[in-house]
Amino acid sequence: MSKADIGLIGLAVMGQNLVLNMADHGFTVAVYNRTVSKVDEFINGSAQGTNVIGMHSIEALVSHLKKPRRVMLLVKAGPPVDQFIDQLIPHLEPGDIIIDGGNSNYSDSMRRAQYVESKGLLYIGTGVSGGEEGARHGPSIMPGGSQDAWPHVKPIFQAVAAKVEDGSPCCDWVGADGSGHFVKMVHNGIEYGDMQLICESYQLLKEVLGLSADDMHQVFAEWNQGKLDSYLIEITRDILAFKDEAGRPLVEQILDAAGQKGTGKWTVISSLDMGIPLTLIGEAVMARSLSALKEERVAASKVLSGPTPSFAGDKTAFINDLREALYAAKIISYTQGYMLMRTAAQEYGWNLNYGGIALMWRGGCIIRSAFLSKIKEAFDQNPNLTNLLLDPYFKEQVEAAQSSWRRVVAKAVELGIPVPTMSSALAFFDGYRRDRLPANLLQAQRDYFGAHTYERVDRPRGQFFHTNWTGAGGAVTASTYEA
Repeated sequence: MSKADIGLIGLAVMGQNLVLNMADHGFTVAVYNRTVSKVDEFINGSAQGTNVIGMHSIEALVSHLKKPRRVMLLVKAGPPVDQFIDQLIPHLEPGDIIIDGGNSNYSDSMRRAQYVESKGLLYIGTGVSGGEEGARHGPSIMPGGSQDAWPHVKPIFQAVAAKVEDGSPCCDWVGADGSGHFVKMVHNGIEYGDMQLICESYQLLKEVLGLSADDMHQVFAEWNQGKLDSYLIEITRDILAFKDEAGRPLVEQILDAAGQKGTGKWTVISSLDMGIPLTLIGEAVMARSLSALKEERVAASKVLSGPTPSFAGDKTAFINDLREALYAAKIISYTQGYMLMRTAAQEYGWNLNYGGIALMWRGGCIIRSAFLSKIKEAFDQNPNLTNLLLDPYFKEQVEAAQSSWRRVVAKAVELGIPVPTMSSALAFFDGYRRDRLPANLLQAQRDYFGAHTYERVDRPRGQFFHTNWTGAGGAVTASTYEA
């Protein structure tokens, strides 16, 4: 039996599809699954006739791999990853590579990279995005970890990854330890934001303009031809046209209580830890949590009242305004995501290629869109760009959309329709573009009740002052704050 190029553990749908993708590209793959019967089912089923080799133990899997051995885990995030790492280590030799391709928390990947390297082995934690279809036909792959491992997995990963128009693969080395899973986490957070922005647009079209699902299908079809061209707009177009067995729009028969796997929440927690105002993604996560309170909302709807949505204006003009508002808010979502990645890179010593990350997201993944090429251009022109809003293209787009954006948010507020991500994005923009915010009063309050001190506009930064506001507080101060 010939030796395999790579081993893969975990034959759920993602694992099976990625294996078949690798086999399509000429790689021999050895596979193992904890439930061994699944190996035989796969080998005798969809993998029949391919260069996929089924193994019934980890020891057998490792023994059939070319050196340096490459073993990829596609198992449930959390303890199962640690368990498989511990099972693999005794069978591996220095220089062999363990790859975690699941949705792991980046802090776990940082810990695992250190642990695996301490055993003389190499470790990769890689984000894989694109769902089942992406895994089968070309995902976005975001690897990070032990730098020395990259040359040994690069030919496989870049062969199976999605490709953009010029043939460039949506896969490149991200950076050290947990950086690959961090970038994937931010991707998922932006995905939460994009989806919620689209849902708010859908609700406005439905409740303000009274459009039918077929009408909205046409709107999203038109939007997908322009600057909003993206996978999520495309699938929304298709969802709105889909009918159930009774001929009704299926989307209207689906319960309005959203689920989540936690990666969006991780993004927000990370932003809070690092002090980055990831307001839009935060609101997207909270919107899912609010939707989950279905029974409470139904009860509240019978007690609490608000405006009755009505619209007497120009529907076409409002649709155009909504398109611009959606695009502007989308820019804010990516702006905040990139702010978080930049801060994490500084904190953890990662050398992230921001334009390269946009390219990795350009195809294969859930947030893939034409828009991402503009982000790559922005960082190609200025690798030290501190904020996307300061790039000429994005500055021009947001400022051009401003009036439309404000009209949409104002109309939503007037009619009592929640647009948490669209409105928080506007609030962030208005806060970011101001040279003075009311935090001076907030600092005075903190100093008044807690002697937390403040800085002054007429003194150099870093000098802290305390005022005895009541005449009874004395000169005692608390520790200074971190700006």
